[in-house]
Amino acid sequence: MHPWAASAAPHPDWRLAVVLVVLVALAVVTSYVGRLGVGRDHVTAATRAVVQLAVVSVVIAALLASVRGALVFALVMYVVASATATRRVGVPRRQGGWVALAVAAGAAPVLALSLGSGVVPFNGAGIVPVAGIVIGGVMTAAALTGRRAADELVASHGTYEAALAVGMSSTEAAYLVLEPTARESLLPGLDQTRTVGLVTLPGAFVGVLLGGGTPLEAGAAQVLVLVGLMAGQAVTCAVLLRLVASGRVVRRDLAEVFPR
Repeated sequence: MHPWAASAAPHPDWRLAVVLVVLVALAVVTSYVGRLGVGRDHVTAATRAVVQLAVVSVVIAALLASVRGALVFALVMYVVASATATRRVGVPRRQGGWVALAVAAGAAPVLALSLGSGVVPFNGAGIVPVAGIVIGGVMTAAALTGRRAADELVASHGTYEAALAVGMSSTEAAYLVLEPTARESLLPGLDQTRTVGLVTLPGAFVGVLLGGGTPLEAGAAQVLVLVGLMAGQAVTCAVLLRLVASGRVVRRDLAEVFPR
């Protein structure tokens, strides 16, 4: 039997290439007609995704056989995620360590519990996909939290100044402004968890099915991922908001007025 006969995964052949080209063209044309202004970004993103995933697929094939290799790859993912979140938030590089701390604060407990308990096998095939999903999720939470917090400090600068005027410290005044933004930063993850199985079938579920697992195994994997992400993103959001409020993570354009 051909190896693809027992799998529902897409065939990496000319048909996949044609479908990908058509989908990218659809995105570009839509951007042009709708005046979205991201046509070139679509092409760049798609090209990078193909090249990066081709390389990563080859690398992962080797890493899956080695726990040490999988851990090194997870560390690389963490470094890239921290750098990406730092860039998205718009803070100077010297503050990148604080953003990395927030990312680690969310990802580390989830990975330690999932892998240390044995729920996820402590091998290459278990470490790489779970680490990728969790680290990627908390990276997104860090970026959303940092960007939203900086925007709110600009929009509500009068409230911040008023809080200082009545005797609050800079950290207390800033957190008063920032606290309401936490829910908005976490809403995408909360909505995904609330609607799983009803609106969406996320990656872990589909991945297990495509890999030949049963629907029950797929459901168990997805619940673990979603609840883990929910917890990790909450921790990352809480830590980063405190770092912003204390002035350790400050967007470049706010450096002249915050903190004080």
